[in-house]
Amino acid sequence: MVDSETIETKISDKKEEFEEKIEDLEEEFEDAKEDAKETFEEKKEKGKNIADNVIADLSKTIEEFRENIKSMQKNADQRYQDYKKSTVQTLDIDLVETKDFYYIKAVVPGVSKKDILIEAGDNDITIEATIVPYIEEFDEEDEAELIVSAIKSGRCVKTVRFENSIDIENIKAKFKNGTVHITLPKLVIPKHKVNVE
Repeated sequence: MVDSETIETKISDKKEEFEEKIEDLEEEFEDAKEDAKETFEEKKEKGKNIADNVIADLSKTIEEFRENIKSMQKNADQRYQDYKKSTVQTLDIDLVETKDFYYIKAVVPGVSKKDILIEAGDNDITIEATIVPYIEEFDEEDEAELIVSAIKSGRCVKTVRFENSIDIENIKAKFKNGTVHITLPKLVIPKHKVNVE
């Protein structure tokens, strides 16, 4: 028979062994927990760095896109201005006819009287003016930038052809408040009766 002292010694040994194993497991658990925490922090830091890089790249890309759009707009505006300078534009006019006259009102904003050219033929009239762009009124040191340009500029011409001949000797033109008023009398050609023989 096994005595009680032996049993107690074995139980005590097993208990110590069990407690050592529990301590080892707790140490392993703490180490694993610490490793997991470090790994999590590293991954978190990496993720944060990646997110920061993505946001920085995206912000840079958006800013570059904005700059490209501005540059494209400026380039398009410059080309449009160059096109306006190189092409002949039409003047805006009103044309009214009565029994004996044609009346023309031509709009020439910002043009002085001496810069308006009018030429008349037997049954047509041409009005020409050069309109200086508003931006050109500023000095270079002002560093002015054109934002909107809706007013015609450059060489502007309008030719009007009439059904009737006009009396070119009696055409009258008056300049007032940026408009030219032209009065064109119709040429009355008397009918000649032809005798039949």
